[in-house]
Amino acid sequence: MGGFEGHLYPGLSLFFYGLYHTRLVYRALICNCPVQYAPRRPWRKGGWARLQQIYYVGLVKILSACILVAQELHSVPGHFVLITKMYYQKNFLYRKQWQHLTMYMTFFLSGCADVVSQNLLPQRCATLEQGAQALGVLMLLLLMVSHMQDTEGVELQSHMLLTQAIFLLLFVVIAELWAPNTPQLWLLKAFLYMMIGSWLMQIGFMLYKPISGYTWMDNDKNDIIFVTTFFCWHVAFIAMVMVWVYGFSFWWYRYIC
Repeated sequence: MGGFEGHLYPGLSLFFYGLYHTRLVYRALICNCPVQYAPRRPWRKGGWARLQQIYYVGLVKILSACILVAQELHSVPGHFVLITKMYYQKNFLYRKQWQHLTMYMTFFLSGCADVVSQNLLPQRCATLEQGAQALGVLMLLLLMVSHMQDTEGVELQSHMLLTQAIFLLLFVVIAELWAPNTPQLWLLKAFLYMMIGSWLMQIGFMLYKPISGYTWMDNDKNDIIFVTTFFCWHVAFIAMVMVWVYGFSFWWYRYIC
């Protein structure tokens, strides 16, 4: 996720994924559904019928991961290798790029799990999706902890806040494995996905394209303190978004349910 685009595109993907989960949560609550995910239609034969029943959210995850991988590989100068041998020593290269690719791999595998569970194993779709989701968030948290090495100032503070949000998301998705039909966990998960995506985009603007036109200074304590202030503003903004989505969902689903 190096560079501005490397923070913007993953942030948009996570934000809209959280927004999608927000819609699912409110649909379940307003329509009094017993589960968060609506039941799938019976599997029908025929090429066009099969295509219509594919779980498109899983496909979007897979496509997004492929686009992010292509963007990451395009930004690497020279040959993209893992280990190079120079002067009879083996050295690992592009450590951050390999971390980014591993993060994208979690999105790809999560999308594959969504497609397989919804289309091939509908009776166990929730368990498989939640297990894959928890594993992906765990890998993301471990990578983010090591990703903060050799960073300082504004970059370190912003990534520490991002890591804390990912830790809370991991706690929620693990709790969901034992309590899958808990609306409070659904709301927290949707909120944290949007929060992580929104803050990831904010990191890209702060580090590479500041809206004010002035570069954030690592040796200025005021800049570092305001990073946390902006994070709190994002928390309030996501809360207002969820309230707005609830109002729209209530108006929409009361005529459908």
